[in-house]
Amino acid sequence: MNSKIKVAILSVSAGAGHVRAAQALEQSIVNNYSDSVEAIHLDVMDYVPKLFRKLYADSYIHVINRYPGLWGYMYDKSDVIRSEKSIIKKIRVAIERLNTKKLLNKMIELKPDIIISTHFLPPELISRMIRKGAKLPPSWVQVTDFDLHGLWVHDFMTGYFAASREVGFRMKCRGIPEDQINVTGIPIMPVFAEKHSRSECAVKLGLDPKKMTLILMAGGLGVGGIFELTERLLQMEEDFQIISLAGKNNVLLSKLLELSLRFPGKLFPMGFTKTIEIAMGASDVAITKPGGLTSSECLAMGLPMIVVSPIPGQEERNSDYLLEHGVAMKAHDAIGVEFKVRELIRNPERLEAMSKNALNISTANAGEDVLKIVLKK
Repeated sequence: MNSKIKVAILSVSAGAGHVRAAQALEQSIVNNYSDSVEAIHLDVMDYVPKLFRKLYADSYIHVINRYPGLWGYMYDKSDVIRSEKSIIKKIRVAIERLNTKKLLNKMIELKPDIIISTHFLPPELISRMIRKGAKLPPSWVQVTDFDLHGLWVHDFMTGYFAASREVGFRMKCRGIPEDQINVTGIPIMPVFAEKHSRSECAVKLGLDPKKMTLILMAGGLGVGGIFELTERLLQMEEDFQIISLAGKNNVLLSKLLELSLRFPGKLFPMGFTKTIEIAMGASDVAITKPGGLTSSECLAMGLPMIVVSPIPGQEERNSDYLLEHGVAMKAHDAIGVEFKVRELIRNPERLEAMSKNALNISTANAGEDVLKIVLKK
């Protein structure tokens, strides 16, 4: 018997989106190719020096949360790739100094037939190893936002997967050959492509299926002012209910549970869940940060969005994409969120149109489409 095709999926545990995209590809392999393909998901942070790992992941979260303006400045400046003195050049010089022997040894040990990266750091390291003479298999890059930053573009890559036609166009303008560009969307868990009955999802969560339902999402780490926003919305006189997600933030969850006692039947706090599709399926509007993965999941569910204070950089670009296609409204603060919620309650026709628009641009089967290309099936 022939051995299975080995697909190494490389992500980076800095933010949840890149990991979730890798997990989605892994699950698509399990669902569709388990008899012929083996998925191996690796966090590249396990194969770089410990100091770099700590600085990289911790600095990312710290800057995003505390200094979003600085992040936006860094995002724009590091995207200038022509200048020899550009930030992107300095970043790449710093990465060049990394000891990648551990990662290379892992690749030699695993002997994958295909590599797919869902973060820009792995292809950077792979490109360097190939340049130094390493023999590696075809290497593909999955961009996980509705934008293309210069840090994603590398030599020696077999092909790229774009979230949208505009991202594909940007790839071409960056010098990537057209035959290496594939517009597939962003991989999300296959469960989001399934049909979900709103009323059945609501009943599973103990919600009233007849009430308008808002879902407040703060991401897997439960960061952001979600408690204050929840508290403000609960003061509204309109008849609706709120699912408020705390993620892995147990302190936030405790505060939300305490708050729910004051608003029985109106607030339903939730901690980290592996069945987020049930909560989203029960909802009419998602109030969220516009990450690439979260946005793609909402689109697949036909769930209109109110995007809150998108971080300058990739979130702003994601937000622009959602606004352009009529699937989202944008709010800069809690007052803006309250106003947008009132507008949608008073205009159900607009809410319905936003839901249809979301489904129209959804790429719920992106993971399967990516695998068909890399496996040539």
